[in-house]
Amino acid sequence: MIVRPRWFAWLTLSLLACVQSGCAPSRGAEADVLTIGAYSVVREALHEGILPAFAARWREKTGREIRFEESYNASGSQARAIAAGFDADVAILSLDGDLDLLTKAGLTLSCRRVISHGLVVIGVRAGNPKQIRNWGDLAGPGVAVVYADPKTSGGARWIINAIYGAGLRQGGREAARSLLAATQANVVTMDASARQSLATFERGTGDAIVTYENDLILAAKAKGLQPSYVVPSATLRIEGPAALIEESTRRHGNRAVAEAFLEFLADPEGQAVLARYGFRPLDETLPEGAFTMRDLGGWKAIKAELYDAGGVWDSLFTSRKEAPR
Repeated sequence: MIVRPRWFAWLTLSLLACVQSGCAPSRGAEADVLTIGAYSVVREALHEGILPAFAARWREKTGREIRFEESYNASGSQARAIAAGFDADVAILSLDGDLDLLTKAGLTLSCRRVISHGLVVIGVRAGNPKQIRNWGDLAGPGVAVVYADPKTSGGARWIINAIYGAGLRQGGREAARSLLAATQANVVTMDASARQSLATFERGTGDAIVTYENDLILAAKAKGLQPSYVVPSATLRIEGPAALIEESTRRHGNRAVAEAFLEFLADPEGQAVLARYGFRPLDETLPEGAFTMRDLGGWKAIKAELYDAGGVWDSLFTSRKEAPR
C-alpha cells in the first residue's frame, strides 16, 4: 500500500520550489506552469540557460508565457522528496536508480531519456602541486581527497563507480576493491551532494576532488579562471536521465508543456545550451579510455556488487563480511 504524503510536507516542498525559482506559484490561464525537481549539479544550466531558452521557444510556438517552479537538491534526496509528494511534473536526476525509486513509490514515468553526458574527473589545486595524474595517485601518502556521500548523492555513485570500474578494467575485482579502499582511506570529507563537495573543496579543504567535469568547468568560468582537473586514463561517462511524471502532469493539465520541455533538452538547441555549461553532447563519440555503466554490467549489477549489504562499498563502512562474488 502506498502512503501518500501529509499536506503539510507537500506544501513545504512546493513553497521551497517557488522560493528557489522566484516564480509565482499560481497556475492560471494567463501562463503555463511547469514544476521541475532536479539534482543540484544542473541548477545553473537549467535556471540560467535552458529555462529561458525553452520559454522563448514556447512563446514563439504557442504565443503563451511559461512560469517555472524549480527545486534543486542532492539527487537521492530529490527523488525521495518527489516520491513523498513534491508535485514535480519533470524529474531530472543524476542516475537511473533515483528514477526507479519514483516508480517503486507508485509514480508513472514516461518520456524517460538521457538528456546529458559528462565525465567523472579529478579536480586539483592550481598547478597540481600533488602531481595527481591518475586514480592511483589519490591513494598516495599525504593526499587529502574530497567527494560526496553515495548514500545521498547520485553524483557520488557515479564517482565511486568510476574508481571501482577503472580498477576492474585494469586488474579485476581485487584490484578494484584495493583501489577503492585505498582512495577512501584518504577521503577527508563526504558531503550530501556533489555540489556541496565542490563548495567544500573551493573553501580550501582537500588536495583533490572527484566530481563531474561540467561542475569544475562551470565553477572556474564563474571566477574567470581556467578549470584545473585531470581526466584519468580510464573513467566513467555520466549519463543524466530525465522523465515526465504522469500523475503530476495529469493534475496540472500540462502534459504538452512537459513533453515539449523534455524534447527541447535533447534537441540541438537544448544540447548547445547544456554544452555552454560544461556538459558533453549526446552524440559525442566516447572519449578514449572512457567506459559506460553498460560496460560494468549495468546499474543493477553494480548496486549489488558495491552498495547492497555485503557489497564492496558496504563492507568498507560496516562490520559485515564482504559477500563472495
